[in-house]
Amino acid sequence: MAVPAAIELLGAVEPRFDEVLTPGALELVAELQRRFGDRRQELLERRAERRKRLLRGEPLHFLPETREIREGDWTVAQRSAELRRRWVEITGPTDRKMVINALNSGANAFMADFEDANSPTWRNMVSGHLNLRDAIEGTIAYDSADGRRYQLEPEPATLLVRPRGWHLPERHLLIAGEPVAGALFDFGLYLFHCAPRLLRAGSGPYFYLPKLESHLEARLWDDVFSFAEDALGTARGSIKATVLIETLPAAFEMEEILFELREHAAGLNAGRWDYIFSAIKCFPDRREMVLPDRGAVTMTVPFMHAYTELLVATCHRRGAHAIGGMAALIPSRGDDEANLRAIDGVRADKQRELSQGYDGSWVAHPDLVPVVREVFERGLDGADNQLERRRDDVRVTPAQLLDLPATPGRITEAGLRADVNVGFQYLSFWLTGRGAAAINSLMEDTATAEISRTQVWQWVHHGVELEDGRPVTAELVRQVLDEESDRIRRAVGEELWRGGRPGETRTLFEHVALSDELIEFMTLPGYACL
Repeated sequence: MAVPAAIELLGAVEPRFDEVLTPGALELVAELQRRFGDRRQELLERRAERRKRLLRGEPLHFLPETREIREGDWTVAQRSAELRRRWVEITGPTDRKMVINALNSGANAFMADFEDANSPTWRNMVSGHLNLRDAIEGTIAYDSADGRRYQLEPEPATLLVRPRGWHLPERHLLIAGEPVAGALFDFGLYLFHCAPRLLRAGSGPYFYLPKLESHLEARLWDDVFSFAEDALGTARGSIKATVLIETLPAAFEMEEILFELREHAAGLNAGRWDYIFSAIKCFPDRREMVLPDRGAVTMTVPFMHAYTELLVATCHRRGAHAIGGMAALIPSRGDDEANLRAIDGVRADKQRELSQGYDGSWVAHPDLVPVVREVFERGLDGADNQLERRRDDVRVTPAQLLDLPATPGRITEAGLRADVNVGFQYLSFWLTGRGAAAINSLMEDTATAEISRTQVWQWVHHGVELEDGRPVTAELVRQVLDEESDRIRRAVGEELWRGGRPGETRTLFEHVALSDELIEFMTLPGYACL
């Protein structure tokens, strides 16, 4: 397979990979890296500097230098017709069967995920691009081992793509001897192969942007978009992007993020699970910021309520969609009573989002699509959205966004066991190539596993006491890990246990949950193990 000069391809070229790893596509990715790689690195260094300032006690605040943007009279550019109605969006990884089922789910949109719901093995990344291209061409099909054939139905969901965050590399493709940014690899390949097809069909390339921490990172994406549009000869603004507000620093720059992307912006999303993870990560040494059991940190606790209110008000003031958080429930087969209770909880959560002003929301499972669709269809009386609801009543202060200490709840042995169990199991799935896994009737992905392992770290670091008076120590965590892993081993059987790389899983879990310093992302040391 021909590879342009100055590009080193280290990943294996499996069957059909040459259809994606074409010289033109690789050259676009390489040019994106050459033009924007240094700025990406500078912004990652700015993140590190901010973490140091937070450790020194400097508070997060709304930026005085961007006050004019927050007080200015502006809106984002007009949205694509396909993105006017976003009542329910389903998310998931890019494996072939999942892509087909998600596009056929009845959701308004499917966010194909190269990030949190994906384990970034080389095979997963490249085959994911093949699957999306085949889906756009209408040729995608999947034959299962039980003889069933899966293929697209008429009028599939609108496709959106989430590339990796700025912090993640793609080590299998080197430009000038350095790994390309995973975000630019994912974006460049998808845009090169799929944007022309989408635009010819009257659609467009739509994206979700993860884990931004500042408006300068949004500005970088906007420059990437504009350059790529010019390089491919497409109209400026044909790319549309929704930004996940899933870091605490980004909550203080929502207006500025939309402003930087205003030609390309479609909305903001309340990325609830990563937001909780970020809140823990921002204040690792502050005991008053310690959160209770993960299950107690709901969307109605003070700091989460403030964030979700501000997001809606910001979006609607600027003419952008506000998309609600993930409903991670996986309905249980064979327990109708438990299902009804859980679905009632999902319905109540989505009705809360609707009442706040959200225009739609996320689900992880096709069975939840009709539940959430009904909430928004009824609540909006069939209207596409509620952008006209400005929420001018919302006034959110920095203190409210930072009010983690007001979070009610307990720290319990059950909560510790759940964190250890989920963290261990998820890492096992991730190391064996699965980025989204049903664990205890919830769809767990990288974001939820990050909460689990950082909570363990936080509780050990501060020596907090369980409600029975025992301090949470590294020794206690290892004891619980022994017991929970033994329980998992007995539940799955010896063959599946051995196939899950248990030794490496345990080593990685202890590293990211019990290290002296809080590790920024578990996927960075984890990537070295793939």
